[in-house]
Amino acid sequence: MTVYRFTLQPLSAFGARPLGDTLFGQLCWCLRHRHGEARLEELLDGYTEGRPFAVLSDALPLGYLPRPALPGFCFEEVPDLDRKAAKKRAWMPWERQGEPVSAWLAHCLPATQVAGAAPEAHPQPHNSLHRLTGTTGGDQFAPYTQTRHWYGGDKGEAVRLAIHAVLDEDRLSRFELRQALADMGAYGYGRDASVGLGKFALLEDEHAELISQPDADAWLTLAPAAPQGLGLDAARSFYQTFTRFGRHGDIGVHLGSPFKTPVLLVQTGAVLACGPLTTLPTPARPWLGQGLGGEGRMTRNAALAGTVQQGYAPVVGIRLPERITP
Repeated sequence: MTVYRFTLQPLSAFGARPLGDTLFGQLCWCLRHRHGEARLEELLDGYTEGRPFAVLSDALPLGYLPRPALPGFCFEEVPDLDRKAAKKRAWMPWERQGEPVSAWLAHCLPATQVAGAAPEAHPQPHNSLHRLTGTTGGDQFAPYTQTRHWYGGDKGEAVRLAIHAVLDEDRLSRFELRQALADMGAYGYGRDASVGLGKFALLEDEHAELISQPDADAWLTLAPAAPQGLGLDAARSFYQTFTRFGRHGDIGVHLGSPFKTPVLLVQTGAVLACGPLTTLPTPARPWLGQGLGGEGRMTRNAALAGTVQQGYAPVVGIRLPERITP
């Protein structure tokens, strides 16, 4: 499989952060619209058996890696840096990736100093509207707010985000993937795309290897992942979990229940250590995780029984610090 880096420029506010698993879900809809349902089913053949046709990272700040979810004692102390300030250092420049992981904290930057790492969150007022009467309906006025994420630099300069895509070019070409991502940017990504949110311009794509450190014995994930049952070394793996309460997008919201089965994932930046039975990622297979769903396991909606969830994540190999216990 080949890795490409797609550079994006946000053009509007976003209703949801562009994470790898949700980007993949919308990619599937874009491929279905452009190439038909039969082609999408062909691409998804074997997806839950360890044969993904594409694995997408989060839309990360261009030039940066997420800081590994390692405990603070794994890093070397930085002079005059207190604990609170250390926790805010969340983004590692790619050019420093070859240095020992224990030294990464000294090079990490807080989100406030990295363009695109901390989009400004603003509440947007809403109120339900009765489509027949043209009024808010009900016994009382009941407004609510939803958060919109605005990307922009200190002086309003254009922000650049990067999606790393691991692609099986025997099944989907680089050109077809670029077309689909361009369609996504034109339609809008995520929540409230129908009212103009989630627009982005696809600027360029280029070959970009996910280079691992020498003698890597763990993997840093660039998207949410499902590592359950993969034989990893639990005692040397570090991560934060969250539950994805997914919903069907696009026309899927009109085909019965829009809700997917909740799944437990590890957040981006997880450190997953190799176990004795682990199938190690390689330059030809730089991803880790599993495909979830299929055969109705991700949804009760019979019309969308083939729905899958990206539990794969692109990874960068790292060498764990010697001090992995306090």
